[in-house]
Amino acid sequence: MRSFAYVVPDSVAGAVDALAAAEPGTKILAGGTTLYDLMKLGIEAPPAVIDIHRLAELTEISTGEDGLSFGAGARMAEVADHPVVRRDYPALSESLWRAASQQLRNMATVGGNLLQRTRCGYFRGGAEFPCNKRNPGSGCAALEGLDRTHALLGTSDTCIATYPGDWAVALIAFDAELDVVGPAGERTLPLGELHVEPGDNPLLEHTLAPDELILRIRVPATPAGRGSTYHKIRDRESYAFALTSAATAVTLDAQGLVTDCRIGLGGVATRPWRATTAERSLIGEQLTRETARRAGEVAFAEARPPRTGAFRVELGIRTVTDALLTAGKRAAR
Repeated sequence: MRSFAYVVPDSVAGAVDALAAAEPGTKILAGGTTLYDLMKLGIEAPPAVIDIHRLAELTEISTGEDGLSFGAGARMAEVADHPVVRRDYPALSESLWRAASQQLRNMATVGGNLLQRTRCGYFRGGAEFPCNKRNPGSGCAALEGLDRTHALLGTSDTCIATYPGDWAVALIAFDAELDVVGPAGERTLPLGELHVEPGDNPLLEHTLAPDELILRIRVPATPAGRGSTYHKIRDRESYAFALTSAATAVTLDAQGLVTDCRIGLGGVATRPWRATTAERSLIGEQLTRETARRAGEVAFAEARPPRTGAFRVELGIRTVTDALLTAGKRAAR
């Protein structure tokens, strides 16, 4: 057991002050469903933990004409079951309830979920395995190891670890934004600018400063929300990480032509992946199995599959195809 300081602020301002005064490596505790695991494995050994899970100001959920707003401390279960989210943005709801068991969804927060770390077995396996994300400069065991579930997109010669989340994949398809706060005040950044590809520095996973805290997630209103779905393919049906997944949303005009298309890819990239070129390929087209598959092929055109993961390129294309057709049916209602 490693000792660490335990800090319980009574406000967001107090949490920011605690972060600003904290030693390097201090971690935020919200739901704890990822941090506890990493501490048990010895991957995270923070000198202090700042517990924010009791801060009511981080748990607010609001809906309106401008869109949705979720406090970073809102529980996954609460957001997934919110009637407006289920009705108007089914892809968001589905990405949450397909992500984890009910027990985890009851504890995990939507802000913390965005920052979960990879499930790569070599990252979590301990010091016997070289891992640039855990020990920079040590190498990447996955490059010559068991790589069936590793990333196809956004990889580098230093890391091929897959981003594991579902929620961020759905959010990126809807142009979500984050409000964050630190000692310098609040700022807003697009969700698409939160996560970074490994490049030469796999240790850097996101663009938040060490003393910044996510306040809320905002999703702008869009008619594409109702015509959306989150399609997730995994080795087992219940609560496994994705082999491939797709968050898709479309709007159709009176002639059935696509006027708006959103495609987010999960389980296949080093960060939540927006397939913008594939989206553009469908604009002005009838949504058929042929055009949907073509969009899927465009989405995976630049895939660099690992040695034993090539099957996931075709699986990913089929996932996008089926997700688009489901979204189209919902949009046509």
